[in-house]
Amino acid sequence: MYNKAISVLNIFKEHGYVAYIVGGYPRDIILNIKTNDIDICTNAKPKEIMEIFDTVGISDIKYGTVKVIYKGIFFDVTTFRKDIKYENNRKPVKIKYVDNLKKDLLRRDFTINTMCIDSDGELLDLLGAKEDIENRIITTVGNPRYRLKEDSLRILRAIRFAASLDFDIDDKTKYYIKKYGYLLKYLSNSRKKEELDKIFSSKNKEKGRKLIIELGLDKYLELNNIDKIVLCDDIIGIWSQIDTTGNYPFTKIENDNIGKIKKMLDEGINKYTIYKYGLYVSTVSGSIKNISYKEINNTYKKLPIYSRKDIKINGNDIAKILNRETGNYLKEIIDDIEKKIINNELKNDYDILVKYILSNYGG
Repeated sequence: MYNKAISVLNIFKEHGYVAYIVGGYPRDIILNIKTNDIDICTNAKPKEIMEIFDTVGISDIKYGTVKVIYKGIFFDVTTFRKDIKYENNRKPVKIKYVDNLKKDLLRRDFTINTMCIDSDGELLDLLGAKEDIENRIITTVGNPRYRLKEDSLRILRAIRFAASLDFDIDDKTKYYIKKYGYLLKYLSNSRKKEELDKIFSSKNKEKGRKLIIELGLDKYLELNNIDKIVLCDDIIGIWSQIDTTGNYPFTKIENDNIGKIKKMLDEGINKYTIYKYGLYVSTVSGSIKNISYKEINNTYKKLPIYSRKDIKINGNDIAKILNRETGNYLKEIIDDIEKKIINNELKNDYDILVKYILSNYGG
């Protein structure tokens, strides 16, 4: 992918433009982190980009970003710009295209994200990015007072980079994160969740949690008990423990799993709940309770049945055995034999089940 990106830069060069790989990819090269997340910036305008390359179209015309296709690879290519005016502490509502790389870099969030690679594969550092990367420090481009206030998402991005890269945040930036943390209340829940997911998924998630608490962001993010949860390896396991009044957006499947994990933690982890909630929910719940995957998996593999369909007798059979019409009473009987089978108190054998039902429900 890198070689194809360099080819894209050279195609721009052949057409009389300049272009650079910018942001996370050059930073990660210095940190020896493997990534395929490549963004490109150029002095070519969106219309000119579309004349040179096959494109999917303009992914964000308002901000001059075009999704370019080159040899089957997609690249986000953004025109050099200067952000003139921000709205609602989030998005620039007025931009100006510029023909100067440094001016474009000056609008970006943190110095560590301003490193570039040119068409010859050489690293360019115009704003001291390499020094901050080597010192493992996160500082804003320019005064954090203005940089954080103009786009409040940068508050969470700072925490995310600190957690994912194991960097520290410089004191001045920390001061203004704390000062302007209240702006997170007005940030969309989807954007907050997106950043929190990355923080909670990082190898240094504990560092992320400590920064959120230290800087007083938990109250603005409505993460009311974040100091008490177990930071397990599964993101849904983390969200299932968080007491939040925030309307964070989850998919139907995520909400379903969160609900099941909460119930399992309340009911306890045993043979029956492992059967009831399945292997995924059980292993996540186990990681929260410090029960190993191996132990959960061994219990799961030894279950005598995995669903009610595996029981060697059904409701119609039971009704005939008891010489009764089918009805709600069957649920109680099936619940009973299901639990006894799971707990190895009753063998899943038709004749044995018939005998048990007649002895206990035959009247």
